[in-house]
Amino acid sequence: MTSVFEQALGDDFDRLHPRLQRRFGVDGTRDQGCIGTGTMDKVWRGGAFTAPFLHLGTLRHVLFPETGTDIPFTIENYAYGDTYGRPTLTFVRTFQVRPHRRRRFDATMVYHPDRDVIVDYLGTTQHLAVDLDVSTDERGGLRIRSGSQVFRGGVRCPGLLLGDAEVREWWDERAGRFNIQVTVRNRRFGPLFGYHGSFTATYVGAGAPVPAAVRPLRENPA
Repeated sequence: MTSVFEQALGDDFDRLHPRLQRRFGVDGTRDQGCIGTGTMDKVWRGGAFTAPFLHLGTLRHVLFPETGTDIPFTIENYAYGDTYGRPTLTFVRTFQVRPHRRRRFDATMVYHPDRDVIVDYLGTTQHLAVDLDVSTDERGGLRIRSGSQVFRGGVRCPGLLLGDAEVREWWDERAGRFNIQVTVRNRRFGPLFGYHGSFTATYVGAGAPVPAAVRPLRENPA
């Protein structure tokens, strides 16, 4: 099974830094999973008007209202075939926002060959499907930009609710760590949510079971 990102990037996959090639090449053949552990230097949100929207996101493990600095962070990427036979990669991010409170930001990514695009299914029930444009940058990093967003059932997300996301990830040679920067903006209201920090990674060998906790409760066939 070819990795989701290798399919989407094609020849450009080879332009990624070797560390990112392994991390985003997880496909169940060499590595079943990649577990990142580190710290987000800052987790932020927009103005007070964003809080109700972000609180609502906690119900489905999509976004959250807490902010802070030096937030312990993990990201779990596992490759598996979903019930529709599609190669899938989990993106389960956990933030220890308070000593006794964790927040999760769940997604599963599926490559759609007919449209040559990765679709990012957000939340525990994949209620929102987001097309992703993926590319490499001049330092061998990965850049992800969100595009069309459709609710389960085929209803397009209204412009007022759109959150345009940009993700950048790269390898810091000096620190020996992955760096990540995430920004979510609304075209009318401006910045909504984001975080940046760094982490190290360990790999789970091929054939290891994919934890049920990282899989969505319901899958979207579209």
